[in-house]
Amino acid sequence: MTEPEATTDPSQNTDRPNPPEEEAAKAAAQAVDASGDGEPEEALDPVTALESQVSEWKDQALRARADLDNYRKRMTAEKADAIRYANQSLFESLLPVLDNFHFGLEAARNATDPQGVLMGMEMVLKQFEDFLTNQNISPVDAQPGTAFDPNIHEAVAQENHAEIDEGAIIKVVRMGYRMGDRLVRAANVVVSKGPENA
Repeated sequence: MTEPEATTDPSQNTDRPNPPEEEAAKAAAQAVDASGDGEPEEALDPVTALESQVSEWKDQALRARADLDNYRKRMTAEKADAIRYANQSLFESLLPVLDNFHFGLEAARNATDPQGVLMGMEMVLKQFEDFLTNQNISPVDAQPGTAFDPNIHEAVAQENHAEIDEGAIIKVVRMGYRMGDRLVRAANVVVSKGPENA
């Protein structure tokens, strides 16, 4: 007795290849799922992405360097202007003194009373001294009899003096000045050598 031949159902055959139409449909569905908007998305080449990022960084670096160069140029120009016009306010403060000096000089040329000229010059001197005080500039102490100090005095001569001790100042040849605690110019003085017969 022979067994009947087994019949196979074509729908149950898992070994047969899928038709081309089915493969294409699956690929399209996967592309739609991946993009989310129905448009297949192209994969970005890693080299291209890196080149794009490097180009962006290079552009940012060039812009930063240009900004720094502009800042340096602006600071250099502002510093030059500050140095050039640093003494403007000082000059403006001196102008009234200079004006009064010119007025006094003109009056001296036409004056018949020397006393009036002297008073005018003393007024100009007082105005100038007030200006120096406002600028924190003060004269170096070099009164006769003051002990000679090489830090603030400069001896231009030595003379015998009967009343002023050796090493003390006899007189001032040129006044010295200091600005705050800083010496601007030492006072030129004549220093005593003491009595002649000592």
